[in-house]
Amino acid sequence: MGRGTGELGRAERLPVLFLFLLSLFCPALCEQIRYRIPEEMPKGSVVGNLATDLGFSVQELPTRKLRVSSEKPYFTVSAESGELLVSSRLDREEICGKKPACALEFEAVAENPLNFYHVNVEIEDINDHTPKFTQNSFELQISESAQPGTRFILEVAEDADIGLNSLQKYKLSLNPSFSLIIKEKQDGSKYPELALEKTLDREQQSYHRLVLTALDGGNPPLSGTTELQIQVTDANDNPPVFNRDVYRVSLRENVPPGTTVLQVSATDQDEGINSEITYSFYRTGQIFSLNSKSGEITTQKKLDFEETKEYSMVVEGRDGGGLVAQCTVEINIQDENDNSPEVTFHSLLEMILENAVPGTLIALIKIHDQDSGENGEVNCQLQGEVPFKIISSSKNSYKLVTDGTLDREQTPEYNVTITATDRGKPPLSSSISVILHIRDVNDNAPVFHQASYLVSVPENNPPGASIAQVCASDLDLGLNGQVSYSIMASDLEPLALASYVSMSAQSGVVFAQRAFDYEQLRTFELTLQARDQGSPALSANVSLRVLVGDRNDNAPRVLYPALGPDGSALFDMVPRAAEPGYLVTKVVAVDADSGHNAWLSYHVLHASEPGLFSLGLRTGEVRTARALGDRDAARQRLLVAVRDGGQPPLSATATLHLVFADSLQEVLPDITDRPVPSDPQAELQFYLVVALALISVLFLLAVILAIALRLRRSSSPAAWSCFQPGLCVKSGPVVPPNYSEGTLPYSYNLCVAHTGKTEFNFLKCSEQLSSEQDILCGDSSGALFPLCNSSESTSHPELVNWRQWSHKPRAGAGARPGQGGGNCPPPGPHGLGWRRAASLQHSAHPCDSVGYK
Repeated sequence: MGRGTGELGRAERLPVLFLFLLSLFCPALCEQIRYRIPEEMPKGSVVGNLATDLGFSVQELPTRKLRVSSEKPYFTVSAESGELLVSSRLDREEICGKKPACALEFEAVAENPLNFYHVNVEIEDINDHTPKFTQNSFELQISESAQPGTRFILEVAEDADIGLNSLQKYKLSLNPSFSLIIKEKQDGSKYPELALEKTLDREQQSYHRLVLTALDGGNPPLSGTTELQIQVTDANDNPPVFNRDVYRVSLRENVPPGTTVLQVSATDQDEGINSEITYSFYRTGQIFSLNSKSGEITTQKKLDFEETKEYSMVVEGRDGGGLVAQCTVEINIQDENDNSPEVTFHSLLEMILENAVPGTLIALIKIHDQDSGENGEVNCQLQGEVPFKIISSSKNSYKLVTDGTLDREQTPEYNVTITATDRGKPPLSSSISVILHIRDVNDNAPVFHQASYLVSVPENNPPGASIAQVCASDLDLGLNGQVSYSIMASDLEPLALASYVSMSAQSGVVFAQRAFDYEQLRTFELTLQARDQGSPALSANVSLRVLVGDRNDNAPRVLYPALGPDGSALFDMVPRAAEPGYLVTKVVAVDADSGHNAWLSYHVLHASEPGLFSLGLRTGEVRTARALGDRDAARQRLLVAVRDGGQPPLSATATLHLVFADSLQEVLPDITDRPVPSDPQAELQFYLVVALALISVLFLLAVILAIALRLRRSSSPAAWSCFQPGLCVKSGPVVPPNYSEGTLPYSYNLCVAHTGKTEFNFLKCSEQLSSEQDILCGDSSGALFPLCNSSESTSHPELVNWRQWSHKPRAGAGARPGQGGGNCPPPGPHGLGWRRAASLQHSAHPCDSVGYK
């Protein structure tokens, strides 16, 4: 049926591209594609290549996802070729009815990016409908008295086609008594009238059969027929006559049933029963009713302008004699604003990116109002303050686009309400709401809860312990808001950083990899980073300063008094006449800890003579508490404890040896009694010196023996005078038996040490020597040195020359001014320490100097 005209085998396509400005609010251009095709094209027929007309290549089709958005699926788009195909039956008469122009408008939707394109497909009429009469035959009564020229309205045929394919003319079978007249209504439709050509004679022919044919203008034309059965009735001189041939009236829709439309009226000049007129519809109607006596036409049901805009009816007036008159009643239905606009969304985006630029297309809005005129003119607008706007796209079509910046973190979704209002009186409106969800993008970097972090960690913490935790939040969703943590930088050495701390990437907990030592590392700073998993990833940095807290893990260390390098103890000399409060010495100690842990206090644990000395609690100063008594020992010993302020406190002890003496000579005898600790290096040197001394002695003995033999041979008595008793060796070292200065109260034999250990040791003599007796002292090597007697010592005062006592103060005690040269000074008020094993250093002469280390 779709190919009956010969032009339907191939669709006639006429795509036309129109570009026009929408408005000042829509800077973009809209494209409209137009096609023209005949109706009744088979399914799958190609309307046109929509993709090509829109400028899409075949390669773009899978990503652009071109498709059709319409209320009824008349068309579809081929995913492979982009051609617009017919997907359902296209019946122009069913789609558009009697409208002179029939077009289907819809939108083609393309994604990535989302866009709409207006498509108009005009449906051309084909001659696929024949004219049809409502009845195959109908009867008509004509009185034999009817005069030639009398006209009778006949039934009209209906043709669903339009234009040339619609009903164009009527034909009547040949009959000398009748002819056919074609008339045209205001809407352009045509209807037939039967005209009487000559007087009828019922007695000759009471019944006439005629064929009425209706033809359209198609090629070839189609036709429909009906049979006219004309019955000739007996004479009735005057037929009814209507006041008007055509009655026209306008009626508003939605009038209630029973409303009077109009009243027709006909008159008959006859009398009696022949003048009584009965009214009826030529064809029975269901919308209106007719009073057969009065001719009043009323409505039977509610009228709807959107269904039928006008009605045309034929009313017959029949008198009692059977004569009939006809008139036409045309009722025009006036539209009322009884339909609210309908709003529908098409191709609505499920998710809107929050970084969408203003003007991004969100959805296509279709507005439909069944009313006409101003009642069908619609204004569309958004309700409330939302970052969207509506722009007109085409007639009754609008685009919903973004009109501002979107931020999902502030508003994750919008409830958008669109209201459509017509221009009727009163105006009608309708609203539709839709929830627009905003899709997250990675536009927020992680934010730490604090601008910087400061934690304190006590030292000696267990390795692997948690020392801090940082936390950052990201307002984004999903991977965009998933935060991981890492250590970016530190003021520690890069290689040492991993051995100190580590960080959990998920929780942000910082762990200590080792035990911290406050004395080695008091503080360090880390730069931590929080990074999300978006693409591209965003990050934020924060500083974490770690303060290592001190614990009392270091005991005090005594700096003074301390042992000498050779392990000998120190002593402090106190004048016998020291007054109470005399500063004897000072205990000096340090603590590697800090704060209260390093706050030292000094306490006496044990004293040889309690009450003789006092100790400063915080200063460590040792002072005399009272004067030295006769019964007090000259040597005193103090055991001092140094405690810190930690919890629990740690302590160290120091032993002070205090000697009451006015000069060093008083102290030396006690010093010599104490053995000097052996030194392996010194022993080695000693053995070397002994060996050298033995060799020297043997050599001297050999020389002396040779000299003695030579002298003996010469028999000279003067040569032996030096070996006689009472005589002194001129060049040997001598020590006078008494000292006029009074520095040494006792007599000592002076033994000379040899090279490598140039020290003199004072040895106490066992008995009183006479001035006439030789004094021989042996050193460790067994060498003997003769000493001069007292009478000879006076003649050699230069042999004993005490040049200098060398004094090196210990830590914590200062040297007194002038305490360098001359005779050995007595101990000062500061309690300067002296070594117990005093040594006499010699330079050029064995007795040249006495040194103290």
